[in-house]
Amino acid sequence: MTEQPGNPETPRAADARDPARRRFLGRTGLTALGTILGMAVPFERNLPAGFVPAALAQDTGLDLMAGKQGLVVLGDRPLNAETPAHLLDDDVTPYERLFIRMNGLVPQTALDQDAEGWTLSVDGEVETPLELTIDALKARFETVTRRLVIECGGNGRAFFQPGTSGNQWTVGAVGCPEWTGVRLADVLKAAGVKDSAVYTGHYGNDVHLSGDEEQEVISRGVPIEKALEEDAIIAWAMNGEPLPALHGFPLRLVVPGYPASVSQKYLNRIRVRDREHDGAKMTGDSYRIPAYPVAPGTEVPEEDMVVLTEMPVKSIVTFPETGTEVKAGETVEVRGHAWCGKGDVASVHVSLDFGQTWQEAALEPPPNRFAWQRWRAQLTLPQHGYYEVWARATDQDGIGQPPLSPAWNPRGYANNIQHRIALVAVA
Repeated sequence: MTEQPGNPETPRAADARDPARRRFLGRTGLTALGTILGMAVPFERNLPAGFVPAALAQDTGLDLMAGKQGLVVLGDRPLNAETPAHLLDDDVTPYERLFIRMNGLVPQTALDQDAEGWTLSVDGEVETPLELTIDALKARFETVTRRLVIECGGNGRAFFQPGTSGNQWTVGAVGCPEWTGVRLADVLKAAGVKDSAVYTGHYGNDVHLSGDEEQEVISRGVPIEKALEEDAIIAWAMNGEPLPALHGFPLRLVVPGYPASVSQKYLNRIRVRDREHDGAKMTGDSYRIPAYPVAPGTEVPEEDMVVLTEMPVKSIVTFPETGTEVKAGETVEVRGHAWCGKGDVASVHVSLDFGQTWQEAALEPPPNRFAWQRWRAQLTLPQHGYYEVWARATDQDGIGQPPLSPAWNPRGYANNIQHRIALVAVA
């Protein structure tokens, strides 16, 4: 993939990704370009200063996929990949099956798993600004471990009609790992949140695609009331291991119930604001939806867009895999997960007859708030032929998943259409 004209990658960005390249160019300079590429470069003298040759500037990120299993890559710059539903059957999502959502480049500190000298600043509308090392976080605050759903705000975007721009996620931009860290609320309270506090702003050290280290990649935040709930954590471990490079090493936020974009990776600063945060991807139409229902395809004025906060209730079928053959007249277990931005799910129902009748599934309680909940149903396909299993979760307020895409929005956020799989009954 070549760089787009007028938007060259800087050498600093390429060096951050490729330490071998950094060392080589540090010794030889670009005059050794032919040696690097293994061929003559007839017009090398014409290469403008600051440009990195396309062959060296490629940033597929695919080498970071080595530990992943079965994910579908939606984009390679930045790297984004989702997980097929049948690979999300684990109660605790393992690393190899957790979706990837990058907004920029993975910082070198994460690639090297090097947290030496890392600090987290907490400042802004607080009485006592804090500068905390990871060791200080561990020593000063209670360590907690929680299973928490993390879901991209654009999960389900592929199902909107008309289509919207952005990664065309289907149902696999979600997972429920086990996170270990300290409560965000405990840290904020230690800093002394002022009465003037309205919002948090989150910052990390990931690198912008342009390579400009001064340009923010993404800096989002949440209302202070959400930040002070006990569920959000500042995590340093996932599934009992240090955070992987793709998922935020050495620190990240996990703010359940809200789109994963607020769960800042590579976290090094939390700024408490006296207004709604205005960092990168907080304004315009980024992670925003219309303040009122609009017809599909409508252009919505920027002033009529509001920040996406709570994610809607949702469920997926994780077993069997879609297209599976089962014997007619025999009982088959169908199972999956359900979750909700408000907390616990109230019920899950399944249908075999395209939504004409519904059967309630057995729904297990979550191990903690904001973990997804296992559901199971025993179904019998009465005769040979084609069937679909539709799943519908309902939240505590009686709001359920729609059979068609919900209210349209320009960027395709928060689609909680009912998930369905195909089964074929054979004699």
